Amino acid sequence: MLDTVQTIVGNAMLVVGAFIILSGAIGLIRLPDFYTRVCAIAAAAGLGVALLIVGLLVLDPTVENIIKGVIAIIGQLVTSSIGGFALARAGYLTGARPAAFTVPDQLAEDARDNPADTERI
Repeated sequence: MLDTVQTIVGNAMLVVGAFIILSGAIGLIRLPDFYTRVCAIAAAAGLGVALLIVGLLVLDPTVENIIKGVIAIIGQLVTSSIGGFALARAGYLTGARPAAFTVPDQLAEDARDNPADTERI
């Protein structure tokens, strides 16, 4: 009985993780500008891969796998968020335009208000 529940939960997590990664891939194609695409990919990479790893850990829960899985999840969550931020910052610094419906541009307003701080942006 426990083995059946373990298999169902593990496979469900694998399917949900794959669906999140698929939705990020669809977002990469369908979203209107660079910044929303970066956000979709960073979120999908962090959450989707973490769910895939947890699903695998549920299916094969050994001590070695749990240690490796926790390290992989922490590494994935940290690197996907930092990578998404770095990509968005690089896009901003190279002049990637946001979608037309994006009204406030806080970084541009801050740079206009305090020109000495533009080196930090």
